[in-house]
Amino acid sequence: MHDIIIIGAGIVGLATGLKLLETNPNLRILLIEKESRIAAHQTGNNSGVIHSGIYYKPGSLKALNCRRGYQMLLEFCEERNIEYKLTGKIITAVSKDQIPLLENIYNRGIENGLTGLKIIDPDEIKKTEPNAAGVKAIYVPQTGIVDFKKVAAAYLERILELGGKIELNASVKDIKIKTDKCEVITDKGTFVSKCVASCAGLHSDRIAKLTHPNLDVRIIPFRGEYYKVKNQSVVNGLIYPVPNPAFPFLGVHFTRMIDGGLEAGPNAVLSFKREGYSKFDFNLKDSFDIFSWLGFYKIAFKYWKVGLGEFYRSFSKRAFVKELKKLMPSIQEDDLIPGGAGVRAQACSRNGGLLDDFYILEDRRVVHVCNAPSPAATASLAIGEHISKTILNKL
Repeated sequence: MHDIIIIGAGIVGLATGLKLLETNPNLRILLIEKESRIAAHQTGNNSGVIHSGIYYKPGSLKALNCRRGYQMLLEFCEERNIEYKLTGKIITAVSKDQIPLLENIYNRGIENGLTGLKIIDPDEIKKTEPNAAGVKAIYVPQTGIVDFKKVAAAYLERILELGGKIELNASVKDIKIKTDKCEVITDKGTFVSKCVASCAGLHSDRIAKLTHPNLDVRIIPFRGEYYKVKNQSVVNGLIYPVPNPAFPFLGVHFTRMIDGGLEAGPNAVLSFKREGYSKFDFNLKDSFDIFSWLGFYKIAFKYWKVGLGEFYRSFSKRAFVKELKKLMPSIQEDDLIPGGAGVRAQACSRNGGLLDDFYILEDRRVVHVCNAPSPAATASLAIGEHISKTILNKL
């Protein structure tokens, strides 16, 4: 008998286990992960950005957890000697019609408690990022970079130090809630606990449906593809566009990596496989789940032009570079080589809404994290703290 079982050893699941054990080291915690390693998907394939919290609606779970989680993450990295850098970034408006959106983002940042934000003109943009273009920009000093795989590994190291356990290669098939316990049935056997926290990322809806058969959201996977920039010196920090307010994606951008490299991307392409990192990856079950969901058709009808544009840029390097040129006119096709890709677990409601905030569902003995997109890695310790408090109230 365990006190708590955590399903999923991505960064949110690991942070939850860590916060539970820091609160009470006597808890019997078991993490269950279907892969042979931790941080195998969203955590291990993101761009490594430490987000400041500037974009998010004041008072939302994203805003509150990002700002608190940001500070907790930096303190943890200091304690565990994990390298990180606060590079700063600019969010640049490339046309005058984007200025009102840019100013709205700036005001959100102020409301969310960010200090040192500056709205800068074209001359100041050039001083900050000599190769960037823009009519106006926000300079965000808090933004940084880190290797979240190393952060996740350090979370696990601390969990094991505190007596927690992990079971790898164990895929969850069912959850049975009894009067006084939960049974988590996996292909490696049945594990028993008093409570369960599900942090299953790309499969969060499938795990949630085990105890909530009429779940009103479904995960729609979006692949983000990156290019590597050969000349790493063309960017000092990070260069972002003004995001499309209709989409919970930030647009293609330039990101310095903690290892010294420079990435450009990602786009946001519908993926026909939840763990599909190649353009041609396909899974019948995953595709059926997309096309059998009414909410998907409502999104497709609303945003079909944007979606087609993303697919076109996925297969056309020239089109991808054209988008990047808005931020950096000097960039050329020859400057880029193919990079990696990640898949984002985007929750979609039955009525066609793309959930922008974190979404946590709970019942008597189980807590499901049904939507934890970016900035979940930055906010992981704050989210983990929130989930751990919820779970402890059930014990």
